[in-house]
Amino acid sequence: MSKYWSDAIKRLTPYVPGEQPKESGITKLNTNENPYPPSPLAEAVIKDFDTNRLRLYSDPDCTLLKDAIADHFSVERKHVFVGNGSDEVLAHTFAAFFQQDKPLLMPEFTYSFYPVYCNLYDINYEQIPLRDEFVLNVDDFDQPNGGIIFANPNAPTSRAIELGEIESLAKRNTESVIVVDEAYVDFGASSAVELTQSYNNILVIQTFSKSRSLAGMRVGFAIGHEDLIDGLERVKNSFNSYPLDMLAIEASAAAIKDQTYFEETTQKIIATRTWTIERLAELGFVSLPSKTNFLFTRHRILEAAELMGYLRTKKILVRYFSKPGIDNYLRISIGTQEEMQLLVDTLEQHPDLFKL
Repeated sequence: MSKYWSDAIKRLTPYVPGEQPKESGITKLNTNENPYPPSPLAEAVIKDFDTNRLRLYSDPDCTLLKDAIADHFSVERKHVFVGNGSDEVLAHTFAAFFQQDKPLLMPEFTYSFYPVYCNLYDINYEQIPLRDEFVLNVDDFDQPNGGIIFANPNAPTSRAIELGEIESLAKRNTESVIVVDEAYVDFGASSAVELTQSYNNILVIQTFSKSRSLAGMRVGFAIGHEDLIDGLERVKNSFNSYPLDMLAIEASAAAIKDQTYFEETTQKIIATRTWTIERLAELGFVSLPSKTNFLFTRHRILEAAELMGYLRTKKILVRYFSKPGIDNYLRISIGTQEEMQLLVDTLEQHPDLFKL
């Protein structure tokens, strides 16, 4: 710990991202990346890009991308905000709306970056327990608050709630912002974007990292009432007025226009997810109902930490969380059909799997 750090930085416990291995031959099922390449339209933009343009700054307003997002979701451009990955959009959201006297409410088990942002911005927060089998019940959030945030579908639990439940919460909670983090919504859940047109306090955040296969470009966005978007723009322009580079703006704008490719890849992932759940069940695993591109699963007998270590020795990475309450679950990203077949075949070779 450096003597030059401020007291606030000394108190921080930073977010720990999933492992990004440097060695070759690793099957990566630990960070929920899309196993398929980006849209051919995005690929063409990158290949044909005039690099001489890079001597200039990118468009600080990202108009091309905002227009593409607005067109895709049938909203106006003034209802769209973009940032350097949805993590940056979330960071600006915490700064813009959640520094309140009352606590921010979030699920007990959810995206672990949320408490990190709270500590960074000195935001008081309360974690709301989930029901049995990690079910989120919106009635439990019906209490005084300075904001509400939850991922839908939730991470790492993979479960989703219905649009009607979100609307029910919005009808009761009118005095603070409700943020719906939809990083995984395209794998089987319903987006709350349509609710942003009726409820001025709902902000929906999405990313190009998962269903659009652009994790390496770091592109995220938010959709909400123009007052919320203006608040985000105030934070952005006080932090980094050029959040996206030219390639990211143009490639992601192309990607969101390619609906055919988007549907093709997401449906392949959903089909492989179903297959994997069924095969893992035959090996003694119990998986939660998933609306994401990953599974949250446990073995009936074998411990999750031991299974994670075993797979690591076989060069297969999965995510393990040591937090009490979820420390006997593995989060397994859905890869290609071939990658998931390798996972199943490798688990079948576990020396204790059939000695139960």
